Amino acid sequence: MPEFTNNLIDVQANQGKLIERVQRILAEADSQGATDAEVAVSERVGLEVTVRKAEIETVEFNQDRGFGITVYVGQRKGSANTSDSTDQAIVDTVRAALNIAKYTEEDDCSGLAEANLMATAFPDLDLYHPWDLDVGLAESLAKTCEAETLATDKRIIQTEGATVSTTQSCSVYGNSHGFTGSSCGTRHSLSCVAIARDDKGMQTDHWYTLSRQAQQLEDAAQVGRETAVRTVAHLEARDIKTGSMPVLFSPQMSSGLISHLISAISGGALYTKASFLLDALGESVTSGHLSVIEDPFVLGGMGSGSFDGDGIATSKKTFIDKGILQSYVLGTYSARRLGLASTGNAGGVHNLSLTGETRSFDELLKEMSNGILVTSLMGQGVNIVDGNYSRGATGFRVENGEIIHPVEEITIASNLKDMFCNIVAIGDDVDRRGNIQTPSILIGEMTVAAS
Repeated sequence: MPEFTNNLIDVQANQGKLIERVQRILAEADSQGATDAEVAVSERVGLEVTVRKAEIETVEFNQDRGFGITVYVGQRKGSANTSDSTDQAIVDTVRAALNIAKYTEEDDCSGLAEANLMATAFPDLDLYHPWDLDVGLAESLAKTCEAETLATDKRIIQTEGATVSTTQSCSVYGNSHGFTGSSCGTRHSLSCVAIARDDKGMQTDHWYTLSRQAQQLEDAAQVGRETAVRTVAHLEARDIKTGSMPVLFSPQMSSGLISHLISAISGGALYTKASFLLDALGESVTSGHLSVIEDPFVLGGMGSGSFDGDGIATSKKTFIDKGILQSYVLGTYSARRLGLASTGNAGGVHNLSLTGETRSFDELLKEMSNGILVTSLMGQGVNIVDGNYSRGATGFRVENGEIIHPVEEITIASNLKDMFCNIVAIGDDVDRRGNIQTPSILIGEMTVAAS
């Protein structure tokens, strides 16, 4: 096998150069006649190593940089992208964007965000912690993880691989208001996928750990054990009867449920009238105990940031307060289309969390009594326009507050509006690995159909 070395650059060291290039592009846009311009650049480097059957299967080193240039000629907009930051490439890309703008329709809602809304404070949010990871260390961690997966239970017959990865990224946004903002961050992870078999068939599942700091990752052996335990738990699945019953979404599945809620209150869906929560501001949209809160300033948070994709300062806010929709999720363009103000969410939300009637996991099972615990979802049967929800699922049958046996190839169905208004309680088992951090969520009733 050839020798590999860790050639990851420190992207934070390039931050100043990226800022200089953004400012150079803005000056070029001005010199070519743009009324206004904005530039977003991102640079990313990473290393990923996968081990399978105790041997390195893949080593992947990546390094990329891209500039997104948008120019405005009055109310006309043109955009172009380049990965080449040489002076000539900048001139050519700005010219291409301006040529596009000449052929677009005028749009009264296009243009930069208001200058007075630009972020002015840039606190250190503790997002950048490079990991001195080389192929040798990554291989060792992945081998440990895979070996522990296989050793935990004899019913684990193989893995689809254990993977260790590290990524550094730096992004810069600037516009003609004189605003330039930048942010650097890291993401490190360790994951494993396993296959288990018994005399009734095979099952697969996975586990992973993710953090901005390598020392905060779960131990490799622990990830392996968790992968094995989760996988063998699905063996000996049994059939169930079709009917209406409570459904408990695991923390890993709950984040997707809340993402549907956020999609329904986001500007793009609202101004195109493609949301089941159209004109719902000030109305009850979830159970009265539930609140959905955004905090962009969580130290080390996966969604932390002091400005949004338009350069507007972010802020801590409550989208839903005890069931009542207090705020939509808006960037500058969608806000103008709706005749509202931006909420500082161009590009998405920042570190969502839930509060409400909270129980331990065991208490949620007892409160559910008889129903389904969902641990995996399949298919794309979610319609944000009318709220209809129907997805394939696997998980566990719960009877009298106890997990009885695994289930597979079932379908859970309802309407999102009804589901959100019928959230009985949430758990204290928050999954903090993502931007939307959710606990278990208990829905009072859904239709559960057997295969």
